[in-house]
Amino acid sequence: MTQRRAPGTRGPGGRMVTAGEVFASRSTTGAGSTMRTTRHRLATAAAVLVLVCGPAAAGCSEESGGGRRVGVVVPFLTSPFWEAYERDIPRQAAKAGVRVLPTVNSNNDASRQVSDIRNLLAQNIDGLVVSPIDSAAIVTGLRAAQRRRVPVVAVDVAPDRGKVAIVVRADNRAYGEKACRSLGRAVRRGKVVQIEGDLASVNGRDRTAAFDQCMRRRYPHIRVLDIAAGWQADKAAAGLEALYSANPDIKGIYLQAGGVYLAPTLRTLQRHRALRPRGRRGHIAIVSNDGIPQELDAIRKGWIDATVSQPTDLYARYAMVYIKQALFF
Repeated sequence: MTQRRAPGTRGPGGRMVTAGEVFASRSTTGAGSTMRTTRHRLATAAAVLVLVCGPAAAGCSEESGGGRRVGVVVPFLTSPFWEAYERDIPRQAAKAGVRVLPTVNSNNDASRQVSDIRNLLAQNIDGLVVSPIDSAAIVTGLRAAQRRRVPVVAVDVAPDRGKVAIVVRADNRAYGEKACRSLGRAVRRGKVVQIEGDLASVNGRDRTAAFDQCMRRRYPHIRVLDIAAGWQADKAAAGLEALYSANPDIKGIYLQAGGVYLAPTLRTLQRHRALRPRGRRGHIAIVSNDGIPQELDAIRKGWIDATVSQPTDLYARYAMVYIKQALFF
């Protein structure tokens, strides 16, 4: 059964196959403060929102968000995960009464993302929702927003530093831990491949660290082979091709981003005639991360064993709810 926690509370995150959980944490100026959740402040922000945008407030409507404009920046759109998030933004914005500009795609380029933020600020936006590509590089864009007093909501990835109103993200360490346990139970001993995300992103670092620590602690007879793919399908394909050619006895694979890595992984295994359904001799156990329809279809067909899902709908929903609160807080 899917469980979803209320915004502003932290849960264990990353449920297998069904749904992950998302939590929001208020951030000030650094990663150390990013993980603090302040329920009282969130409640206060909601109360202020009611007072400022209540029925008696002139020039403020639920449909328009008071006429204030919000820019939304996504990291890339080469993944069904981010495609789903982008599609959901207009619907959730309408529900929250937020006026959003057309979504900006940074094409997985951290420098371009900072330029995208500056371009939006030049359009005199009132609020910004951004999913950082690089947790360190995004700081330049956050400082530019702070100088203009534009509130920022960070989604999915927390910045290393910089001022944001709130961070909406899932527990990525739980993702790595759950993937480790699922793959470890299936393999027990031998070689497994971990196709990593971008280690410049706190999400990539958290998933890798948790997966590695869990493997060392719980499954000492499993050897982990890493592929640094940086959320890029071509790097995942090239890395897996090289690793499999040198290690045809691979028994398992962990995909840190199924939306990007699933298709190239299945193609590579198929090319080597190593793609066998679950239950068949020689099946390579695969645990993925995202919970997109393509992964669920692959589970039904027996090509992969499990996915740890991320709630794109909740990301979009809470992003709009919290940016509206930030605009009037």
